[in-house]
Amino acid sequence: MLIAIIEDEADLLELLEFNLQTEGYDAVGFLNTKKVKDFIIEENPDLLIVDRNLPGIEGVNFVKELKKEGFNIPVIFLTAKNSEENILEGFEAGADDYIAKPFSMAELKARVKAVLKRNKKFSDILSYKNYRLDISNRVLINENKQVDLTNSEFNLLKYFFENPKRVVTREEIADILDINEKSVNVAVNRLNHKINILTSVRGVGYKLMDN
Repeated sequence: MLIAIIEDEADLLELLEFNLQTEGYDAVGFLNTKKVKDFIIEENPDLLIVDRNLPGIEGVNFVKELKKEGFNIPVIFLTAKNSEENILEGFEAGADDYIAKPFSMAELKARVKAVLKRNKKFSDILSYKNYRLDISNRVLINENKQVDLTNSEFNLLKYFFENPKRVVTREEIADILDINEKSVNVAVNRLNHKINILTSVRGVGYKLMDN
């Protein structure tokens, strides 16, 4: 899942990116809002984490603008503004959660997971690049076109989409598909024949292609 972070403190932004990436998320940071709207249009992130003290615009006002323009993306405010009035302003602007600084990374990770989980749109759809995997209907969409997958291919791709940052071992693939390890290459090649998306990591297994 793709998370955009808007935070004007460079050190904190780097720390947030690192911690979310270690959890398997694609995390992209911005020091201001200048390029964020274009990024949202092009990449369709699954979550925004927004500071309120931003250069040129208050975070609440920026989120209000996005919501007014029809961008229905979950939002978590991460800010030093922690009075009851501030928190109410955040939720009234359309926030899904509000985290006051200082905070622990464990708390942040838990709240990110909770927000994504309770937002049905994102819990039912896994995304990677131009691909959208509809879990409920068991359908893969690539650039608005449906790709026909067998049950085994769907289950395999789902596991990779759920673990986009790491190498999936051959043993894991064999377990997922209930096959022996000798058949793993065949299963992966069949999927790659339909959508060339997995690359081999010698001696370990496979991972999603970076490019």
